[in-house]
Amino acid sequence: MSSKAMTGQTNPTIAFFPLASRRDLVRRSAVELDRLNGYAAAEFWKATCRGLGNELLALGCPEDEMRAEIMDFQAAVQVELMWLHREEAAQG
Repeated sequence: MSSKAMTGQTNPTIAFFPLASRRDLVRRSAVELDRLNGYAAAEFWKATCRGLGNELLALGCPEDEMRAEIMDFQAAVQVELMWLHREEAAQG
């Protein structure tokens, strides 16, 4: 008996842990992006997002879902950048 028949599933799906919820990844990315400027910042950002996208695709994530995950991750990093600067302003 196949595993599909045993579970009653014909199209099993994989749930991916949302990139935007990976707090350490979001924080590290925001800190690094904030440290860099110009071309270096743009290259870091492109490489980070491309790498995460490729990682999701390699795990079997559908392309449209991968793109949504990357967009949510980008938004989370932008929010984290705002919080970093608020902390700096409060301390300064």
